[in-house]
Amino acid sequence: MTQPLKTRQPSRPWLAHTLSKVAMAVAIGGVLSACVPLIPLMIGGAAIGGGLIATDRRTSGTQLEDEGIELRGNSRVREVVGDRAHVNLNSYNRQVLLTGEVPSAQDKQLVEQTVAKVENVKSIVNELGVLGNATLSNRSSDSLVTGKVKAALVDAKDLYANAFKVVTERGTTYLLGRVSQREGDRATEIARAVVGVQRLVRVLEIISEDELKRMLPLPSSQAPEPPKY
Repeated sequence: MTQPLKTRQPSRPWLAHTLSKVAMAVAIGGVLSACVPLIPLMIGGAAIGGGLIATDRRTSGTQLEDEGIELRGNSRVREVVGDRAHVNLNSYNRQVLLTGEVPSAQDKQLVEQTVAKVENVKSIVNELGVLGNATLSNRSSDSLVTGKVKAALVDAKDLYANAFKVVTERGTTYLLGRVSQREGDRATEIARAVVGVQRLVRVLEIISEDELKRMLPLPSSQAPEPPKY
């Protein structure tokens, strides 16, 4: 099931100067167990200084900015597309993930352009589908899958589950967070084994292991260790 490698960039023309320090890559491909396709959207960049709340690796200010982005973004999206679309907006470290359904390609672009104008938005990953709105049954199934993935991450002894944000839409599960390459790979292994995950997309900001150690809420001696095979 190996797929050809492809690369694409999240939309970001309005803030190129902000993202000049961030390398964005999207790789599509790889053979995964249970034939679950994986799409990694990796972000490599410097750590943002400041305090941490619990094990959330965003600063307290960035967490507030993300909440504001979601509130303002959702409000403005409703103003431009109303009830004709079903749009979910999730912001992590000022990167916005758009999922859901819109009736046309024009609406998909309109939603992205609208969110791009929201204060503090750094970049957008537009995963909106151009098709009819998902049914209540579909959404319930997605919520169940999200819960199962979160539970699997919590059960893992070698990960900080709160370092990840999990979103599922139409069978596709998205992993967001600021994590090391090791953590991202381990979370991928766990998530793709969860029943119900049909496709996996990683929207991750990759940090170094040294950065991770400086950010850990516990002494490094108490931090989760990589699994031993």
